[in-house]
Amino acid sequence: MNRRRFVGASGALLLAGCSDVLLRDGVSNECLGALPAALRDHPLVQAAWEGIDPAAVIDSHVHLVGIGDTGPDTWINPEMDEIWHPTRYLQRLFYLNATCIGDRRPVDDAVVQRLVEQCREMRPGFRTLLLAFDWARDAHGAIDRSASTFRVSDAYAARTAARHPDLFEWAASIHPLDPAALARLDAGSAMGMRAVKWLPSAQLIDPADPRCDPFYARLAQLRIPLISHGGDERAVHSEREELDNPLRLRRALDAGVRVVIAHCASLGQGKDLDAPGTPLRDNFELFARLMDEPRYRANLVGDVSAITQLNRIDVCAKILARSDWADRLLNGSDFPLAGVVPIVSLPALVEHGLLPTDAVPTLHALRNHNVLLFDFVLKRSLTHDGKRFGKAVFETRRWFEGR
Repeated sequence: MNRRRFVGASGALLLAGCSDVLLRDGVSNECLGALPAALRDHPLVQAAWEGIDPAAVIDSHVHLVGIGDTGPDTWINPEMDEIWHPTRYLQRLFYLNATCIGDRRPVDDAVVQRLVEQCREMRPGFRTLLLAFDWARDAHGAIDRSASTFRVSDAYAARTAARHPDLFEWAASIHPLDPAALARLDAGSAMGMRAVKWLPSAQLIDPADPRCDPFYARLAQLRIPLISHGGDERAVHSEREELDNPLRLRRALDAGVRVVIAHCASLGQGKDLDAPGTPLRDNFELFARLMDEPRYRANLVGDVSAITQLNRIDVCAKILARSDWADRLLNGSDFPLAGVVPIVSLPALVEHGLLPTDAVPTLHALRNHNVLLFDFVLKRSLTHDGKRFGKAVFETRRWFEGR
């Protein structure tokens, strides 16, 4: 990416009212290339891997991204390349910078190659879960391009994983109102998909809609997990934020679906659907209510992707405090977002007592070389009142192979 263009756009974002705290780590990822031996062997990195079986680790939240320059299996909304749509335009610039593909082209292939390079720098056996992303669809299941931000087909995710089976697993993204939804589920299952990914507000999916019932029944039968975004969405244009209310996933849970609520619903507020007419509640509080219900003990977990972001730090501390959830949390990097420098502020984590000061220089260097390793070491380094994330949070393979 043209650095002058990116920095100019970043400046516009900051001038638009973002806090000066965003400047403390810089604005753009320096993208310094291959991981030096001194960083790979650094005591902080070695400590992060201690006691962890790399072969049991799947980074459970990695977005495949592309712009469609290798074919129709990837697509982004044209508004993301138009300066007169500033929010989407700036998001695109930040996301591409976070992938660290530089001037490599085509973009689609470059993103995959960069992921391969980062995975090769992890311990042997480490894998990532590549997420497809379906179109937004209307009430009849028809594709709504104007409401869609991007799309990555199931076939593209499956092909990418098949080319690097030692590094990648894959998850489909299937809108439940697509007339072909059940056929797509069966096809994906036959091809070895590990999960189905939803972002309800962006894809116009209502998880509480009774029309989802056939889809839920098939998911439960196949024992394939549903990874559904929870809480307010800030990274992707969203049409209906209320659809990300974690309580809307009760219908899936009651149908026996194995559900992962992404980000532990750690942002925003939602209606208390269990007590209509009462004040709005923090979405994290609603997520915690579901987690604490004994009937969902076996089929509900949360993922901790994005919880280190600046606007989620308070909730990050609350999640660390819940040692009773130790075996019901899954780590994910939310690639490429973990590489968007302004939104994961290391100084802010230090100020909130969640990160030791002496870890910052090493983590800063890691982010400029390898976003996946940066996120892993950062999460392993977090501490709150003496509590840390144990190895079960990172050894996630058991959840995706529990079919």
